[in-house]
Amino acid sequence: MEQESKIRVAITQGDTNGVGYEVILKVFSDPNILELCTPIIYGSPKIAAYHRKALNLEVPFTIIKRAEEARDGSLNLLTCFDEETKIEFGQPSQEAGAAALKALDRAMTDFRSELYDVLVTAPINKATIQSPGFHFPGHTEYIETSVGEGHKALMILMNETLRVALVTTHLPVKDIAKAITKESIMEKATIFHQALKRDFRISNPRIAVLSLNPHAGDDGLLGSEEKEIILPAIEELADKGIQAFGPYAADGFFGSGAYDHFDGVLAMYHDQGLAPFKTIALESGVNYTAGLPIIRTSPDHGTAYDIAGKGVADENSMRQAIYTAIDVFRNRKFYDEPLKNPLPKLFHEKREDGDKARFTRPKDMFKKEKDTSETSHQETSADKKTSTEN
Repeated sequence: MEQESKIRVAITQGDTNGVGYEVILKVFSDPNILELCTPIIYGSPKIAAYHRKALNLEVPFTIIKRAEEARDGSLNLLTCFDEETKIEFGQPSQEAGAAALKALDRAMTDFRSELYDVLVTAPINKATIQSPGFHFPGHTEYIETSVGEGHKALMILMNETLRVALVTTHLPVKDIAKAITKESIMEKATIFHQALKRDFRISNPRIAVLSLNPHAGDDGLLGSEEKEIILPAIEELADKGIQAFGPYAADGFFGSGAYDHFDGVLAMYHDQGLAPFKTIALESGVNYTAGLPIIRTSPDHGTAYDIAGKGVADENSMRQAIYTAIDVFRNRKFYDEPLKNPLPKLFHEKREDGDKARFTRPKDMFKKEKDTSETSHQETSADKKTSTEN
């Protein structure tokens, strides 16, 4: 039996003054994870070595120039640039942001060439990475534009028991209400529904939809969005076969543990969903970008400048991000396999004699079988003629 090839996991280095390299190296200090995948760190060998020495982490890595050179059983470090980069733990800098962007750009280029299977991104500083080549609020929007192929991304924060998706992501609070429309809710809920089915193998997912206003608007007293926008969206989703329920007031919903009864929660804005999620998920949370051709995950924490370089960063979220990316890759493969060669459609044939219509095959279907049958019939006729002449 042919052995299945290992999943190739690309990991971008993130902000070089943060905890990115620390959590990556700590994850791969356990060599058992190399049995699950072939990791390729997109970054700089010099910077990686600096972090490794400063943190006293004895984790070997193999330096490569191209993703094609990655070896199974090794922690591969792909050189994205050779320039010297000053490392200042805990300090935001344009230099660190530029280094993070070089790794990201190379990873996007290699994905287009199908050189790896899944992507895991270490945290970036959204301010210092801004440049002519990066003018996005974060990873999600950048990746959607770079390799989304016209598809819309959906941010999902998740662990083993809770999945929270967002209708709006990195927006100022003053802009949130006008961004909440029936169309945007339906779009995000539809992507969420498909992701729950395809990426997480939930056959008939149940989605809880949160309100925008306190107390779900208190019957219009505290806002009309629930009645005029969110509820009509939920009703139309139900007509399309998507099980969406609500709107639920966020405080009572999370406080009572009601989320346990659903496969996913659709929050209206960033902090509404992420504040309770990070309280519940602790160190096991993963940021997953759904809806795109690329499978991308990230730990749910940031650069953690306050503890960078101290050796105390918890690597579990990075580990779970890698595991989640691998699981989603396998789930998509399992989900897509039966859809590769669908059965040909059958058509009704209208009969002139008034008899009941019957199913017929398309004209070109089984053409080879038909040709073979005709050849066989011709041969049989020829045999009969020869027999008669004899």
